[in-house]
Amino acid sequence: MKDGVNNLEKKITSHVEHEDFQAFEKFVKRETTQDDAPSAVQIKKNIPIYSGQLVRDCANAFGRKQELLTEWSSVFESGAGIIVISNAVESTSVINTATANFEEIIKAEKLSGNVGDHFAKPGANDRIWNSLQKHCTKDPQNFIDYFCSEAIALASEAWLGPNYQVTAQVNRVNPGGEAQKAHRDYHLGFMSSEQSANWPLHVHAMSPFLTLQGAIAHCDMSIESGPTLLLPYSQLYKRGYIDFTKEKYQKYFDKNSVQIEMAKGDAIFFNPAVMHGAGNNKTRSVKRMANLLQISSAFGRAMETIDRKVMSKTLYPHLLELVMKNKMPFRLIENVVGASSEGYSFPTNLDLDAPINGMAPKTQAMIIIESLKAEKEPALVFEELNLLDIRQSS
Repeated sequence: MKDGVNNLEKKITSHVEHEDFQAFEKFVKRETTQDDAPSAVQIKKNIPIYSGQLVRDCANAFGRKQELLTEWSSVFESGAGIIVISNAVESTSVINTATANFEEIIKAEKLSGNVGDHFAKPGANDRIWNSLQKHCTKDPQNFIDYFCSEAIALASEAWLGPNYQVTAQVNRVNPGGEAQKAHRDYHLGFMSSEQSANWPLHVHAMSPFLTLQGAIAHCDMSIESGPTLLLPYSQLYKRGYIDFTKEKYQKYFDKNSVQIEMAKGDAIFFNPAVMHGAGNNKTRSVKRMANLLQISSAFGRAMETIDRKVMSKTLYPHLLELVMKNKMPFRLIENVVGASSEGYSFPTNLDLDAPINGMAPKTQAMIIIESLKAEKEPALVFEELNLLDIRQSS
């Protein structure tokens, strides 16, 4: 076990500079000034707050729009890492209708037995996976009224550019729901420290540029109800994907993180590398609902469409023969699997393809590797790949 720990440390330090808690503290002790966010109506707890009406006005004036996008990009990258937009969805009735739709979906999924938030204790909250598609098909007009929001569009464009891809998951934290452990988000944030250590330094720096996190408040969120805990400027610490799970960073977060009260229809957007976590819902009656937006860069896709299941099925019998007859070192076989099978868990259907023993479900490549090690018959492996397809389908 000691050798394993030492090897992990060597791997981490070979890709990412040594832990530097003092540097981390220096980053997160910075203060936001009006000069850092000149269009903000106020700076609250180091976080710039913007008016939804200002955003809508800027959207209709090219010069002002470009200035706002540049400002937000700077805030996300080198500033606090977080913005809040009041009245981001202009009509409260649109939010109320969407909330009613979400509550009906939650009720229907409970009745069907298709329930689960894999990141919280049963009953602590209710989650709708892929609320984007479910919302769209249940009430197209309300979806249109909701996602025509200039605030959602401009925040996405500021960080990711055009042609971004929106996904969404509703989370309703019930009274008594406990705070999440502080973390970073997708991509590297969904990996263990051991897994993230496999990725070189430039990928740690690149990953936050591929997604933007957001949330639309579906009720008034007092501090007591537990809005998201945030540590402004924490995205600046490069080793965060590895170090933030350590006790001293968690304790620092618990002592120094901030929360922003939000009204129904307000939105928050932040760099996914910002250290954050849902807060405790200390109320007796507030079911704190937010529509969580995870928006991805258009560039997060390959150039060609590949049917990797067909490739995996074609290759598996040949690879199995090599394994059984010991004709090729297994590491070279893993190289073949890496070139042919899907090695990433996402996108998937989290209603069906639940992450077990971690934050991410099993991949094609994992199924192939595990099956080769166990010398499984091809027919059994093909069935497992077919079932994976079903779990991943929307």
